[in-house]
Amino acid sequence: MTSQDSLTSIGAARIAVTALLDGGVRHVVVAPGSRSAPMAYALAEAEAAGRVRLHVRIDERDAGFTALGLALSTEAPVAVVTTSGTAVGNLLPAVMEANHSAVPVIVISADRPEELHGTGANQTTIQLDLFGDHVRFAVDVPAGDHPQKAVATALYAATGALEDTPPGPAQVNLAFRDPLVPADGDALPVAAGHGVFHYDAGPQALDLPAASTHLVERRTVVLAGHDAGPVAEAFARAHGLPLLAEPSSNARFGPNAVGPYRVLLAHFGPDSPTPIERVVLFGRATLSRPVTALLARESVESAIYQPVPVAWYEAGRRRESPIETLPELAEFAGRGSAEWLDSWLLAGAAAQHGLDGVLSGESLANGPSVGATVWEHSRGQLVLGSSNGIRDVDLAGQPHTEPIATVYANRGLAGIDGTIATATGIALGSGRETTVLLGDVTFLHDAGGLLLGHGEPVPDLRIVVLNDSGGAIFSLLEHGAVEDSGAYGTAVERLFGTPHSVDIAALAAAYGVGHQAVSTTAELAAALKSPLKGRAIVEVRVDRAGLRELHARIKDAISAAVGQVLTAG
Repeated sequence: MTSQDSLTSIGAARIAVTALLDGGVRHVVVAPGSRSAPMAYALAEAEAAGRVRLHVRIDERDAGFTALGLALSTEAPVAVVTTSGTAVGNLLPAVMEANHSAVPVIVISADRPEELHGTGANQTTIQLDLFGDHVRFAVDVPAGDHPQKAVATALYAATGALEDTPPGPAQVNLAFRDPLVPADGDALPVAAGHGVFHYDAGPQALDLPAASTHLVERRTVVLAGHDAGPVAEAFARAHGLPLLAEPSSNARFGPNAVGPYRVLLAHFGPDSPTPIERVVLFGRATLSRPVTALLARESVESAIYQPVPVAWYEAGRRRESPIETLPELAEFAGRGSAEWLDSWLLAGAAAQHGLDGVLSGESLANGPSVGATVWEHSRGQLVLGSSNGIRDVDLAGQPHTEPIATVYANRGLAGIDGTIATATGIALGSGRETTVLLGDVTFLHDAGGLLLGHGEPVPDLRIVVLNDSGGAIFSLLEHGAVEDSGAYGTAVERLFGTPHSVDIAALAAAYGVGHQAVSTTAELAAALKSPLKGRAIVEVRVDRAGLRELHARIKDAISAAVGQVLTAG
């Protein structure tokens, strides 16, 4: 018997779907196509039986990022199905992000059978290994072959079961021959109710025993980067150490958290009376150059808490010493003296006061004030887009006393693409109210993420767009100084600022999404507190012309306030 006679395409697809479900997949994102039709029909049968939830997207890039968001919020593997050809290539950005952020996204790519390859057949190209090193496992399943083992192995690799390998994406490339439709007499089963596939109780604080008094007192700081988790807050609290936590660390709360920490690092630098001696890193810190400079200081010893393999760096490529257990980490970190912690908390309070003083003098909203307001009022889930938005929250978002919202961000590669789709997946995966803060360029880059077909589940998603008609982040980098010099005329504004005049209200109306424009933080706060059902866009219109000068004033105000406190101490 030949492979062509052994298994029909529909039969192979049903086996593949069963293997996905047996491996814990409960959400699948499907992009329509003819060659992938057997998977679509098999998944429709499984959904009718109440075993899986399908999400249909016409744009494969958005399908990939929706799957990424679903996997992030459900903490379970999620599959995305595409037809052959360029459709598969459109998944690459989401697969790259999933790789570097260790998210189990299973790519099920449909392919033409072997006899059509190299013949010029429509939508036929080399799809195996298309994602290269960005997947943990990739396999071809020829037409007519049994796919169960391939799918099971892909799930095994994607969920981190391979030794010394973090979770991440995997690819199963399934070739299908005609016929691609169910046999005569086949039909969907009688519809069954859907089970609840995930329940998220929200962020929870942890408790660790107080540090032993035998530990040496050290001027150590706990740095909580992206995805550090509440263990970072618990460790800092138990050891009496200042906590410097990025917004997406999910550790930016508690009595030891310092809000505007990045502008304080210079006050505890090598030339200060009390320089930082050691850094304990949880998660991945990516947001600011002062933090990067701190981790690069030769005079500062640093360690990273790494109980499991991570995907975002290669062994031996960073200065931090990896430590697997909390007792070992405690010996490295030591414990903080009361004076050390108090100096950071006093400096942090002074910095927050200086920052708030500058922002309160502004009549209209700006990036930092929007970041602070969104951070203060978000509940449920918060998604922070790349570029300025997450940095505004990092600067101005005052730490809460306890965790309020679960915070997500695509910090694997920190791209702006797919942010709306990611936030949609996060909201759909948990069923909880979700707010996403992003800039106008990030919003426009994924405007297609607003498209939901008729009958598709609609999340409770509030989209806050900081609209300054272009890319403001570059004005805060060295490019801003180049622009100020005038030496390159309007080139910096054109090439980096990318100005535009898109009518976001009209765009929202085209997609059937509610829209509200605000210009003050009071109006924004009211919008954030209003009841949310379905999707809504809150557009905050700001002017980026004075942003560089505003940040200079904030820096001066903080420096003056902190200088007075530390001098008095």
